Amino acid sequence: MKISDNIFPFFLLTFILISGASSAFSNNDFLECLTLQFQKSNSESDSIYTPKNASYSSILQSSIRNLRPVSNSTQRPIVIITPEHESQIQAAIYCSKKHGIQLKVRSGGHDFEGLSFVSETPFVLVDMRNLRSISIDTDKKTAWVQTGAALGELYYTIANKSRTLAFPAGVCPTVGIGGQFSGGGYGMMSRKHGLAADNIIDAKVIDANGRILDRESMGEDLFWALRGGGGTSFGIVVAFKLKLVVVPEIVTVFNVTRTLEQNATDLVHRWQYIADKVENDLLLRLFLTSFNSSITGKRTVGANFRSLYLGRVDDLLPKMQEIFPELRVVKEDCIEMSWIESELHFYNLAGESLDILLDESVFSSAYTKGKSDYVRQPISKHGLKRIWEFLIEEDEGSAELQFSPYGGRIGEISESEIPFPHRSGNIFMIEYTVIWSAEENTESERHINWIRRLHSFMARYVSKSPRAAYVNYRDLDNGRNNIYGSTSYKQASVWGFRYFKNNFRRLVQVKTKVDPTNFFRNEQSIPPVSPW
Repeated sequence: MKISDNIFPFFLLTFILISGASSAFSNNDFLECLTLQFQKSNSESDSIYTPKNASYSSILQSSIRNLRPVSNSTQRPIVIITPEHESQIQAAIYCSKKHGIQLKVRSGGHDFEGLSFVSETPFVLVDMRNLRSISIDTDKKTAWVQTGAALGELYYTIANKSRTLAFPAGVCPTVGIGGQFSGGGYGMMSRKHGLAADNIIDAKVIDANGRILDRESMGEDLFWALRGGGGTSFGIVVAFKLKLVVVPEIVTVFNVTRTLEQNATDLVHRWQYIADKVENDLLLRLFLTSFNSSITGKRTVGANFRSLYLGRVDDLLPKMQEIFPELRVVKEDCIEMSWIESELHFYNLAGESLDILLDESVFSSAYTKGKSDYVRQPISKHGLKRIWEFLIEEDEGSAELQFSPYGGRIGEISESEIPFPHRSGNIFMIEYTVIWSAEENTESERHINWIRRLHSFMARYVSKSPRAAYVNYRDLDNGRNNIYGSTSYKQASVWGFRYFKNNFRRLVQVKTKVDPTNFFRNEQSIPPVSPW
């Protein structure tokens, strides 16, 4: 018997209504569960926000740094939880598991694909904003920092305790500790002291069963995975214990820009042969952008060389003359300052009070797309000139390439020491970024198409088998897990080996052991797999 065309819409409407009622029932059950668990632990329920709360939208939007993954049709969290202590995280995990609702965790909100606050399925958001305490032990040169804190807060707190202690992590002060340290954490002292993850000596994590574990109780396999294996695949990290590093009272910085008309092509080409080989106290980073020349009135490319030297200017200048005389750095280009002042300098906050490191408004949200690569052989001058053509093609001020040098301490550590595998043999890492301000689909498509074309062109100049990438510059173009159902080891390997190389196998083994039901998951989380 053929079903009437008029009956089908009735069945469809009935299905939608039943599904909606079921969803609402599930949401109410979740809220009741959460409230009950909070009461059991004597927790206040004012850390729970539903769409009915006046503060819900402001809390949700406050840490959305990349607007691209968000639109009017984007699914919003059923509930936002801003825990003030660990028992509230345990409650969120318990109720999410009980009612089959996905749980997301956000620290600073800088995820390149928004995976910490965007989902295609109903979800609960645990926002770590209230867990941001920092404790410094200057005698032991260690620090405990909760993962809701930002880099700027960590640097500010260290500097208030000592001007000769520091920590080697990123430059942007609003980046969250939880995300950056979980993926590696590159910064201006990485050639001297390694990545942030290389300097983690303990951690406190809440696993899928709600257990609070430290390094001793979690075991070395899980502790290994937490230091560079990507955020929120294995549990919710509440805090990291860090090994602080000693820095001189005075460091030297310089910031020198050369355009194509000032021999930038030759300078960038030469930079590739020395950037990873200079002494560990010196880091010379390169930023490439396109703009209108004030001299010719035409578009040009600027190569901006930014350097941190852990010493005095009188020691730096003869070294620069020896290793890179072509750049012609002079004393007037250099500024001596404290390490903490250099952090302000490199984020274009020179001259500001240290209090600016606590101001989250210094970072402006925008629509952006990013990618990454690793370079193991110098790019030819012909290749560089093609890159210039791509940069000039884009809107002025929209595109930037960062060439971040490796070598030094980064290359001295073995590929398997922690999950971050990009060690010896890499000259530098490329970060590709394009930014725009309009939400229109045509604008987004134009800019995303541009960065994809550039990335495709660069394949001949970067690492191969796999074409390596940095997990903290997350890119779903590298591959993704299934939204529904399980993801096979083979499918996840497409992106997994790019980020972690052979360490991906061990990460899967750890995941299978500690979270076999894949409670902690997203489009690029480590999947559990049955023994193979």
